[in-house]
Amino acid sequence: MNQWVHTRALLGPQNREVVTPNSDTLYSSAWLDLSEGPLLLDVPDMGRRYYVLGLLDFYTNPFGYIGSRTTGTGAGTFLLHGPGWQGEVPPGVRVLRCPTPCVWMIGRFLVDGVGDLARVVALQDRFVFAPFGRDAARVPVPVDVGMQPRELARDPVRYARIVNRALAENPPAPESAGVVERIAQIGMGPDCDADAMSAAQLKALAHAIQEVVNELSGPQPSDLGGGWFLPVAVSESFGTRYPERAQVAPNYIGALGVEEAMYVVADRDAIGIPLHGDDEYVLHFPPGGLPQTGAFWSITAYDKASRLLVGNAIGRYSLGERTPDLRYDADGGLRVAISSRSPTDAVLRANWLPAPAGAFYLALRLYEPHVTHLARTFRYPAIERLSFGR
Repeated sequence: MNQWVHTRALLGPQNREVVTPNSDTLYSSAWLDLSEGPLLLDVPDMGRRYYVLGLLDFYTNPFGYIGSRTTGTGAGTFLLHGPGWQGEVPPGVRVLRCPTPCVWMIGRFLVDGVGDLARVVALQDRFVFAPFGRDAARVPVPVDVGMQPRELARDPVRYARIVNRALAENPPAPESAGVVERIAQIGMGPDCDADAMSAAQLKALAHAIQEVVNELSGPQPSDLGGGWFLPVAVSESFGTRYPERAQVAPNYIGALGVEEAMYVVADRDAIGIPLHGDDEYVLHFPPGGLPQTGAFWSITAYDKASRLLVGNAIGRYSLGERTPDLRYDADGGLRVAISSRSPTDAVLRANWLPAPAGAFYLALRLYEPHVTHLARTFRYPAIERLSFGR
């Protein structure tokens, strides 16, 4: 705990650490344990580069940020402390109160092409944690995690042990008190012993888990039109919107709040047919109709089953405003071709986003989205199927 794990190259199909990864930024990740006292974080001068350190509490609520949009790009020192801590803060140090003792910090640093990679790697190494009123920053923590959704129902005792420990070490927000009381009736909670659960309780728990896993794998409605939907609409907290938080966990874990980043997703075309890489699609952004952001936007295609990137012949895993040599229409519009095969049309070939050969989905990322996106008034381009290749 309390140490960085950095990615040193843009993520590609060889990376399997996180689902629905972006390939525009380098990631830095740290699990923080604030139960023994605060931590100091030194941040270097980032110049004009977009970056964000997203802070998620133990329940993945994106409660705070350090970065371009919120704290600027200048150098600074930040003190992060858990609930209940009181103490004197050194002059010039900015304070971030964290709602749970365990916090996940996810850094994203924009990389402007391969030639920029070494500069970003050097910046990553200048983000340094230091102890404050405690003996050391880094601490070992025993864990019992790593269960995939399909495994949960097969081992309900282990699942209950993990949940019980989590609730004891990171008490949930007051609005969850009713839920905590209800699950205590089936032998789960901060004061419960999973090994004391009855056979009937374990059978019911396993059945409930399987029902939830099946529900989360179902299709999502196209509430934005054209095939698009917004799976993550959180600002600072999911609150009691447990189904939404559960949907995010296996598919978009680590998602930031909508003011920082929006993830607009599609797994079907404009008329509701599932996307398949053997078919050909086009997105047409009309003149003046490109996404509106304060930082940048990009589109990425992912394999539907694994939720990961898949290799392609040109090594292009995202396409957006920063993609070189895009060919715009004479009126300023932009057509983006999406398929597993290279388009025959020269313009579409320049604007080609390769897709996996099988079922896939798209994620349109909007970093620092403008109000038209936040207010849901932006008109997203319909995903038009040009031809069937199957």
